[in-house]
Formats: sequence, C-alpha cells, structure tokens
Amino acid sequence: MGLPQTLMQSQLDLPGVEEIHRGKVRDVYHLKDGRTLLVATDRISAFDVVLPRGIPHKGQVLSQLSWHMLRATAGVAPNWALASPDPNVVVGRRCTTIKVEMVVRGFLAGHAWRTYAQGVRSLCGAAMPEGLKENDPFPSPLITPSTKADAGHDEDITPEEILDRGLCTRGEWNTMRDHAFALFAEGSRMARQRGLILVDTKYEFGRTPEGEVLLIDEVHTPDSSRYFYSEGYRERQAKGERQKQLSKEFVREWLIAHDFMGQQGQQVPTMDDAFVQSVTDRYVELYERVTAERFAPADTTDINARIQGRLAAFLQ
Repeated sequence: MGLPQTLMQSQLDLPGVEEIHRGKVRDVYHLKDGRTLLVATDRISAFDVVLPRGIPHKGQVLSQLSWHMLRATAGVAPNWALASPDPNVVVGRRCTTIKVEMVVRGFLAGHAWRTYAQGVRSLCGAAMPEGLKENDPFPSPLITPSTKADAGHDEDITPEEILDRGLCTRGEWNTMRDHAFALFAEGSRMARQRGLILVDTKYEFGRTPEGEVLLIDEVHTPDSSRYFYSEGYRERQAKGERQKQLSKEFVREWLIAHDFMGQQGQQVPTMDDAFVQSVTDRYVELYERVTAERFAPADTTDINARIQGRLAAFLQ
C-alpha cells in the first residue's frame, strides 16, 4: 500500500479570481471582492528550495494549525484570517505583503547558532552575548529580520537597512516589532502548556488598502517555527546533548547529511517513502501536541477537486 496522494499545485477554477501567486508552499488566490484564499499544498521547502516530493497531509496540518493559532492569537495582534472552508484553505482579508520576515529567536539555535559558531556576535543588528552554547536561551528574545524573497534565498537584514530601502515605514516597523514580540510571548505561553518550548519563529505582515498592518500567512507551524520538548531540556543542555525537537529542522539536517544546502550545483537527494512518511508523522505529532486535538486526515483521493467543491460552495 503506497502513501496517500499529495497536492503539489492547486488548479482552482473559481469565480472572481483576479490574481494567482504561487509561493514555495502556498498557492494564493486574490479575489476581486478584497478577499484572499490561501491554499496550503503538500510542497516542502528547505534552504529556500522546493523539494521534488510532496509530504502527505502536510498542507492540511499547516492550514489547520495556522487557523487554530490565528484564532487563538487574534487578541494579541490583529490578523487577516476570516474563515477556513476546507482543511487546506484559509480565507482572509487581502493585504499587500510587507517584504520583511520578522524572525523572533528566544534561543541560540539553527541559523543563529551557525552564525554564532563562526565567531559572529551580531545577527541582523541584534547583539548575541558571549558564553552561550547551542540551544541556550537568550537573556530576552531577539528579532533578526530577513527580506521576503519572491524567489531564491531570503537575506538577513538590519532594521536600519529595512528603513533605508523603504521596505516599510518606521511606524510600520514599530508595529511589526511590537506585534512580533507579543505574539512570541503568547506562543511561548501556549507551548509551555503543551510541554513544549517555542524556540524561534517567523511572522509576516501585510497592509490593508486602508493602511492597517495585519499579521498574515501562517503562525506557529512547523514550517515557520522550531519547538523543543520541555521535559529533559535542562538535563540535555547540561550534558551537551542534542535537544529533542518538533520542527522542520530535522529535514534540513537530513539534507545536510546528504550534502545538500541549497547551493548552486548541489543535487537534491532522493527522499524515499520511509523518510517521507517520517516527515508526515512529525507534522501530525506537532499538530496534535500543540492543539491537544486528534488529527483527522481529510480525503486525499482528489485533493484539488475536494478544495474546488468546498470553495465553490463557500463563495456562492
């Protein structure tokens, strides 16, 4: 028995579609009535490269977890989301994306650690103190923004460079900064309740036609966030052991072990069924751990047709 079908790209024929944009993982349909449909596919990206195989149920996990988090944090920061008519879809207010990713880091992990290990003590204008080990907490969370690339690699950038390049106004930067810190604090609180540590995450924001800054895209998902297990964290740190985590980092680590980091000339390694299934299992585990709900896989016989039918009914 093979793996379930995956959705690598949606092909939706819907009324009122004005523009379609395909990102690394999501297909975005902008409607003439001012709403946006965000379709989470089963594509998976690492090192800003979309890998050739889809991950069964990944799109559903991302969409449902993000919808859960958008509702849970709506009182912390205003967001774009309005409805979720299909397990792979969130519908919200149309926004113009601010081309900055607000990366919040509570711990020295991932890209921050790789930078720190090279002797660098400043990342995107944020100072990192001396004397830390990999996965140690920072004294307080840092924001290390990056550019939001339409294609290719995102790039580290400082707040001053963001303003100099006109990517947002100072007022918008202050709003995004304050919302990002508040969201990270709430996400950390929610994670602690579920026996997890929110290590780092990224937030994206957009402008409404009226100029309001709203949280957009996904929130606190395994694609945008790194989680450690709380139980045993301190003991593992004291012993210098690797932290047990729920995130997409293990995919990056697998790729690195197979000599791939998204560099020019490198060949994407082949993911066999066993590894693909292990990725699905990790995504489902994180969904269930974070939401305290059982994951109910949607019908994958023809995912595009299922989404098409539900959205057609929703938009009538």
